[in-house]
Amino acid sequence: MSRRHSRGQRIKKFLTVLFFIAVVVLLVVYASKVNWADVWHVITHYNRIAIASALVLVAVSYALYGIYDLIGRAYCGHKLAKRQVMLVSFICYAFNLTLSTWVGGVAMRYRLYSRLGLPGGTITRIFSLSIATNWLGYILLAGIIFTAGWVPLPQGWFVGSTALRLIGLGLLCLVIAYFSGCTFAKRRHWTVKGRKLQLPGWRMAMFQFAVSCANWLVMSTIIWLLLGQQADFMQVSGVLLISSIAGVIVHIPAGIGVLEAVFLALLGGQLPHSTIIAALLAYRVLYFILPLVVALVLYLWLESQARHLREKNVQNI
Repeated sequence: MSRRHSRGQRIKKFLTVLFFIAVVVLLVVYASKVNWADVWHVITHYNRIAIASALVLVAVSYALYGIYDLIGRAYCGHKLAKRQVMLVSFICYAFNLTLSTWVGGVAMRYRLYSRLGLPGGTITRIFSLSIATNWLGYILLAGIIFTAGWVPLPQGWFVGSTALRLIGLGLLCLVIAYFSGCTFAKRRHWTVKGRKLQLPGWRMAMFQFAVSCANWLVMSTIIWLLLGQQADFMQVSGVLLISSIAGVIVHIPAGIGVLEAVFLALLGGQLPHSTIIAALLAYRVLYFILPLVVALVLYLWLESQARHLREKNVQNI
């Protein structure tokens, strides 16, 4: 038993070191793709009021991400302190948005929550509900915007206006189906590969939709402000939603290149390309790079305090 425990400890330490190396490598790869001269130029020449307003909204957006995990806390019934949940959520989403879901959404969340004392099954349920909450708001907002035709599409684009409206109607049908299930379903428990899943009640479903829609609208507002309010707000929201799903399909960390391509294609006829590129570069600095730097510092601090916090949490979880 002693040898087996010792071997397990060595394997655990090795995997921890490997995890840290992987995070550092991903950060270096991401940093190599950023044009830092352009970043500096944008920071020093952009409208200060727009930057300040956008920074406030970035903080609001990450706070809303934290509420996703607080919904998961209520869903799972664990007793981890709310401030710890918000901290873990901020770190995970900063890494998630910049380096990919597998790093921030999965690996980082399992690492930190397990270090704080939560079992794997609970972490899986938190992660699943957080992902569901994020995309439920997307589906509702995209359904409304696409169906209303608030995103004029250029001629010859791979999706026509009629097709986009039909997609919007389909998304709204999914919203109705989910909410109906949460309200009227008789069977509310399932077991998938040994994991227990439970359909939330209608109140929690409404809260999921409200918080997630608010977050997507906050993100849209940040870009709209950085564009100098020169484009229609709902159109900017629709373009962001299209670029987000395109980024998921292409699966490039932080949607590098995808975000710019979609915005240039859909707004390039209304605004100068230089205005669009400058706004999106400022958006990347404020929404991706700065939170990532802060999250890296907080991650190292949390790792150093994890054992102490876990001992305090054990009696409550």
